This record gives sequence, structure tokens and C-alpha cells, in this order.
Amino acid sequence: MSSVRPLHDRVLIKRIEEKETVKGGIIIPDTAKEKSQEGEVVSVGTGKRLENGTVVPLEVKTGDRILFGKYSGTEIKLDGQDFLILREDEIIGILNNVGKAAGKK
Repeated sequence: MSSVRPLHDRVLIKRIEEKETVKGGIIIPDTAKEKSQEGEVVSVGTGKRLENGTVVPLEVKTGDRILFGKYSGTEIKLDGQDFLILREDEIIGILNNVGKAAGKK
């Protein structure tokens, strides 16, 4: 993968896609699926610069699983893979239990 480091308070995300099949083995076509709002942080910027010049480091770090808004960020394609660049304040939360997809029991 190309090396991309987001600037300032931006974060590079790779979406974590849900499985394409449901009970009964029915395959859901890509056109009918909603895009995942869960992702993994691939790279982070250096931090948010305040008006006084101080740089505040980001809370998220590479490898974190996060939730973000449905219409957040800018989609980009790198080496044939889809990624999303968004500001840290567009991130809704960090998932602590990474063994389960969000909303699953």
C-alpha cells in the first residue's frame, strides 16, 4: 500500500465490511448493502493545531476500531483499495470490544 500520512487532525480509515451472507446463505449484492460505519485506523495526522499554536495529539491511534457518521469523510482509492479520510471530530467513538461487530450480540 502507498504510504499516506494525513495532515493535522485527519485520520485515514479502512472500512470494516460486514459479511456478505445472512442466515440461509442468501448473498446480498453490493448495490443493496449500506456502507459500513465501522473502520480501522490506518494512519493519523500529527494533531490539531490550536489558535495559540499548540498542537494537541489525536486520541485515536493506528489500529483502533472506530465508528463514524454515515456521510463523514472523503473517500479515496489507494493501490486499488478504498479508504476514507476524515477529521478526528467526525469519529463517533472507539470500539473496545473488537471481537464483535458493532450492534451484534
